[in-house]
Amino acid sequence: MIACPARNSNRDSVAPCSRSQTEQSSGQMAAKKNKSKKAKKKKAEEPADQSRTISDNRKARHKFEIIEKLECGIQLVGSEVKSLRDSRVSLDEAYVRVKDSELWLVGADIGEYRQANIWNHDRRRPRKLLAHRRQLKALMQRTLEKGMTLVPLKMYFNARGLVKVIVGVCRGKKMHDKRESLKKADNQRDIQREMRRSGRRL
Repeated sequence: MIACPARNSNRDSVAPCSRSQTEQSSGQMAAKKNKSKKAKKKKAEEPADQSRTISDNRKARHKFEIIEKLECGIQLVGSEVKSLRDSRVSLDEAYVRVKDSELWLVGADIGEYRQANIWNHDRRRPRKLLAHRRQLKALMQRTLEKGMTLVPLKMYFNARGLVKVIVGVCRGKKMHDKRESLKKADNQRDIQREMRRSGRRL
């Protein structure tokens, strides 16, 4: 804001601001407000994805064709969460089972937390997965279809620090499908290798 002259040279009183000074000051204040609003709007539009992957079940992506995915919560004890912060988990032999209208993660190996001592957890204990009732019902119906199975695809910490599990409704791949997947992976690696070589030449 532009300050008005303190006093008039001929009078012992404060001189009033000119109209141009007042308009300029108002314009500056309006510009600052608009800039602040734009900054807030831009910040709100930016994605707040700060998730961190704990384990990715690549073996399942090779063995199965993924038809549908569902994000679930999971019930854990304190020592399990601390082990997961160190990424001490394997989903290679894990699967998801429906029992008494509930989802259970079976066979996931979460390593023991050394500092827990006698209060440590059972590494391979079944762990309950959490989902909305409507989603759970739809998932259970899909498992009744021939050849469908539920597989944990990924475990991660979301932006709020909660552990989430991505469950896939999957169908086992046939042998030629597996060979095709391996061929695509090999081709992708060859392309990336050539791109790195080209970059070095440049």
